[in-house]
Amino acid sequence: MLNLWGQIMNRNQNSRRLTLRTVKADDAQALLSIYAPYVQDTAVSFEYDIPSLPEFQSRIRTISEEYPYLVCEIDGLPAGYAYAHRLFSRAAYQWDAELSIYLDPQFHSMGIGSRLYAALIALLKMQNICGLYALVTAPNEKSERLHRKFGFSLVGTYHRVGYKLGSWHDVSLFERRLCGGLQPPDPFIPFCALPAQAAALLLSGDPSMY
Repeated sequence: MLNLWGQIMNRNQNSRRLTLRTVKADDAQALLSIYAPYVQDTAVSFEYDIPSLPEFQSRIRTISEEYPYLVCEIDGLPAGYAYAHRLFSRAAYQWDAELSIYLDPQFHSMGIGSRLYAALIALLKMQNICGLYALVTAPNEKSERLHRKFGFSLVGTYHRVGYKLGSWHDVSLFERRLCGGLQPPDPFIPFCALPAQAAALLLSGDPSMY
């Protein structure tokens, strides 16, 4: 697996550059390399087998047709990614989205997760998403802290719902509402149909714009 940290540490520390962008087709291998250890070594993902590259490419294409799929780069190298997808398939759920985020472990505690989530949530607001949800294998202090930072509340726990790596695992359900009241929601806007300022928001790299 590509040692991104080693490459970056060999560069001038003062030139380190963090950027956010939407996913590209040729990102699949790098992002799969970030995801694979979560499958192989942890219960963060409940998959047992690392997906093939074609399968991972297909997932990226399917998700990014309607939802943001964001990549964080440090000095041009992918260090983490985050995306949203439909919570459930029925029509009435179209204003809800489930969020997922994966970081290269060597880039933890550098603010990457916060930058990705801030941009992702800002774009979902522009799509008129009303409910945000996240499933977190418990315990996971870093993920729980990230979600609370962004206004998510713990609304329930699925007890011993997943068996992996020789143990049963609980899963915590986090929720955040983006729109209040009981009024009808505005129509859902697919990500590809967002106005041009959405890209400017994403690419600016200025967290205050979120």
